[in-house]
Amino acid sequence: MEQTLSTSLLENKLAVKGMFGTAIDFYTKDITLMGYPCCICMLEGLSSIERLWVMMLEILSKPETQPQTPEELYDYILKQTAIPLESKSVVCLEDARVQLTAGTSVILIDGVARGLVLSTQSMQYRSIQEPSGEGNLRGSRESFTEPLRVNISLVRRLIRTEELMVETMTVGERTQTEVALLYNTKLAPAAVLTAVKRRLQAAKLPFLFDTGYLTGFLQKSRFSFFQSVGYTERPDTACAKICEGKVVIMANGSPFAMIVPYFFSENFQSMDDYSEKAYFASIIRVLKYTAFLIAVMLPGVFVSVANFTPELFPPELLYKVASAELATPLPLFLEALFVNFLLEVVREAGLRLPKPIGHSVSLVAALIVGDAAVSAGIIGTPIIIVAALTAICTYVVPSLYEPITVLRILFILAGGLLGPLGIVALFFWMLLGMCGMNAFGIPYMSPIAPGSKAFLQDGLLRRSWRRLAQANFSIRELPGGETEELE
Repeated sequence: MEQTLSTSLLENKLAVKGMFGTAIDFYTKDITLMGYPCCICMLEGLSSIERLWVMMLEILSKPETQPQTPEELYDYILKQTAIPLESKSVVCLEDARVQLTAGTSVILIDGVARGLVLSTQSMQYRSIQEPSGEGNLRGSRESFTEPLRVNISLVRRLIRTEELMVETMTVGERTQTEVALLYNTKLAPAAVLTAVKRRLQAAKLPFLFDTGYLTGFLQKSRFSFFQSVGYTERPDTACAKICEGKVVIMANGSPFAMIVPYFFSENFQSMDDYSEKAYFASIIRVLKYTAFLIAVMLPGVFVSVANFTPELFPPELLYKVASAELATPLPLFLEALFVNFLLEVVREAGLRLPKPIGHSVSLVAALIVGDAAVSAGIIGTPIIIVAALTAICTYVVPSLYEPITVLRILFILAGGLLGPLGIVALFFWMLLGMCGMNAFGIPYMSPIAPGSKAFLQDGLLRRSWRRLAQANFSIRELPGGETEELE
């Protein structure tokens, strides 16, 4: 049961101090306001002491009236001064903890069982910068940052209608992290909203430092290489998804917003698609789909053809592949696995090390290790070329990097052990698995399968803005978009 505040200033002060113990950043100051004992509480670093004293001195140094009771002092500060106060007062210790950790200051008055909350937030955070992983040629150069309120303001600045709704809740038993849901009240399906809220409330996490922690709770427990939630660090992308009827989830401390539901085709779209000519955006999308298939299947198909059906190679290419493999000690599919393993090691090393050193590691691995391995006859030149091509194609669709990497290894094993039959079987297994997924009641492959008008407007090919402006697309139009109840 939550402990409520009492009318004794001493008891309230001791109770608040008991929550934070001997924390060095917890600051309290006993003062007298208009003849009544008071106490100011704040957390240094989250609140500004200078801002607090400027407010108090300017407003209370020359009071217009003299309160006769502590309650009158409380009402006077709350209603008759220009001090910026939060709308919610502190009535229990839990309220005090929430307000203090949010960067506000709390004034406790002797004789009043409530506390005033002053807006003295002054938290340090990283400035708004360009997106690091979602580059574009045109459009906004802003990306989300860590404070939740700043991220909400970036979205609010772009969507200035009353239809934008922002709801908050806390997740994480030990961190009490604030999580925000942003959606359009007229476009977001009620079933999707209900399912998202229910799953978030059921998420039992000890701590939450990134929106990615919530992925396993939002998706169904069925295993899949793909996921029905997406991420973005761009405010304009988040706003575009809200305008399609989707729900955007943000967590305090995370610069990445989560998008639900998220469909397979959205991995191949970008904000530049809508700033360029329709024909060029369509070509780029076809290129991305082709790069996805190459990144997943090319090594496996190459190994399968070389081992089981070499007659499919042109004679000149067959001779080069055969001569290269005769000079290496490993079977072809083991070479392919080894090269992919090496690529992942180089990527991880370059990603985790400081940027200057990371670039050096990638360069050394690519030029020295690769060239030395080929020269020493450990790895054949054809498999190096195939691996390099697949690595480049993988980076064309960065949001699918994890499933592409795992599926590529499975295709290499299927092609090396079972040949063409294994490649075909694994491809249809992957396709059936994708078609069997659903994103909060809506098929994951929408609008591709089952087909809908949205696929003709903005699917594999993109229509001109004259046609798109008339389509008025939202996820309500997709199969399952009007489902009233989700399990």
